[in-house]
Amino acid sequence: MTTATPGIVAIIGLGYVGLPLAVLAREKGWQVIGVDIAAEKVSAINTGRPPFHDEELASQIRRYPIEATADFERIRTADIIIIAVPTPVNDAHQPDLVPLTGALQSVLPHLAPGQVLVVESTINPGVMAEVALPLLRQRSDITLDVDGETDTTVYVAHCPERINPGDKKWSVRNIPRVLGGFSAAGAAKARAFYNSVLEAPVTVLHSATEAEAVKILENTFRDINIAYINEMAKSFDALGINISNVIAGAATKPFAFLPHYPGNGVGGHCISVDPYYMIERGRQAGFDHQFLKLAREINESMPAFSLELLERVLHRSGTSLPAATIAVLGLAYKKNVADVRNSPALKTVELLTGRAKEVRTYDPFIPGRSTADALAAAVQGADAILLACDHDSLVGQLTAGNLSDWHVPAVVDGKNALDQTALQTAGIIYVGIGRPLAPVSPH
Repeated sequence: MTTATPGIVAIIGLGYVGLPLAVLAREKGWQVIGVDIAAEKVSAINTGRPPFHDEELASQIRRYPIEATADFERIRTADIIIIAVPTPVNDAHQPDLVPLTGALQSVLPHLAPGQVLVVESTINPGVMAEVALPLLRQRSDITLDVDGETDTTVYVAHCPERINPGDKKWSVRNIPRVLGGFSAAGAAKARAFYNSVLEAPVTVLHSATEAEAVKILENTFRDINIAYINEMAKSFDALGINISNVIAGAATKPFAFLPHYPGNGVGGHCISVDPYYMIERGRQAGFDHQFLKLAREINESMPAFSLELLERVLHRSGTSLPAATIAVLGLAYKKNVADVRNSPALKTVELLTGRAKEVRTYDPFIPGRSTADALAAAVQGADAILLACDHDSLVGQLTAGNLSDWHVPAVVDGKNALDQTALQTAGIIYVGIGRPLAPVSPH
């Protein structure tokens, strides 16, 4: 296995993807130059703290501090340049490559022969060849490895990021990676860098386009499977079948079944975004991704389904949404992180606002977006609560005993994370996603 001797690496974009990689590279002996256009990020990192909530990363950055700057000229001395900026969609669900092209344009004047430029941002197949390379060719005094090696060559590759924020088992350190380049030499140089930093295998594919397609395939696979289980949850809800028990039963089959779990929606910067990149790429090629569109439609419908469940439990308790105070608990897009990008919880809050008498919100990771400063303050006096994000600290407190003490009459469990039996035994009206309301006992 060829491993690069640690030198200088510049990482463009110091968010959930770039910063963990930067700190890991520093740990592995690389001199790290972190570049970000956000002044608050640069300031936070230079004072030894991450600009977002991540306790483990906070500990690591104290041990392995990196230098952050907004000055792109600093990349001139780097051996490796990594671009890890967001690739969102706009309000029309069209790919927004402005952050990526902006980063490339900022890097371009400072590129030097012999450098290796790697894009980690998630992109649809063809972006490296059709967007990145033409942009980089605007520099007439450098050449690209796709055109052959000379003494002015810059090597270009794509290594799609893989990270799962909040996951204590799988991190940037040990998640296997794939990469693709435009020449054997460029791919080898990029791989040597990752071999020197990661404690996981790096697989080189035949092209950068294949590497782009790998990430899109991974994330659309997940979105489709979540959509499937969300649709089955809705169906089982109508049939009075508890989907949690059904999934547990199906998971006893040791092959040909991969458990996925329903919830109140799909958020974040990857799973809820990347299918739109492939939908648009297919459209450009004359292909209609009907399956991906349907999966997005189903997953986008789940916040509204949560609202429907709220109306059910309120009706069971003898009130209605316009007369009700609702506590929405957990605002992040996934558990144990402070990230609200494309959060289904926020979409549910939007749907509730103006329909419910009062909407309270609480997330221990996101106090700035919470209307209540504590869990008890959010739930006491509420007519129903909606668990919209299953942070461990929330789930641990939402016990039958606590909810009874807080006089909470009804619960919508948007993550199927609570003890259904205990809550129902305590007389609390409970419904989950595919966990139907208990039948009304005859008097």
